[in-house]
Amino acid sequence: MESYLTLAFATTHRVKIEAGEHVVVLGASGGIGSAAVDVARSLGAHVVAVASTDGKRAAAKEAGADVVLGYDNLKDDIRAATGGGADVVIDPVGGPAAESALRALATGGRFCVLGFASGDIPRLPSNIVLLRNRFVIGVDWGHWSSEAGGAHGNAKLLTDVLATVASGKLRPGQPSTAPLADAGRVLQLFGERHAIGKYVLHP
Repeated sequence: MESYLTLAFATTHRVKIEAGEHVVVLGASGGIGSAAVDVARSLGAHVVAVASTDGKRAAAKEAGADVVLGYDNLKDDIRAATGGGADVVIDPVGGPAAESALRALATGGRFCVLGFASGDIPRLPSNIVLLRNRFVIGVDWGHWSSEAGGAHGNAKLLTDVLATVASGKLRPGQPSTAPLADAGRVLQLFGERHAIGKYVLHP
């Protein structure tokens, strides 16, 4: 649920996604990424999901992506898939793909920074932000929760997310499960970037 709360905060307080806009999601098979695909789809966006393997791209397609891409030739592929440039990029990954996606933004496009799952914090060129009046927007739900949002703001976010799930507009995927004894194997999957979505460990 934390992933959906992060995206609810992002799309209500940081970046507005309009129906029909082209939204690119990097790391689209991860916890945040798959939630971003689902939320953008529910808002009527045309969703372009980016993931590193065939299996991850299949998972992103199942989550509601209209188009799935790999990371090779990313800038040109995004432009081709969006008819000239993305309106919004949602990036929970960082790394070298961030600059490629930034360069693929349309005029007035918004680049949303949600995290650095790759472990690599990118250095984004400010001239690319300046050109065509692009925006780079930080999304820090944790800070907002402890300051401006508080308990009331978080309660409203949670209520809204649960209501949207109940209505069928959001379709969270089922997490994978594994016995607690396999925790090491599951951690290895994440460390080697083979994990898809969320995992729940049980006794």
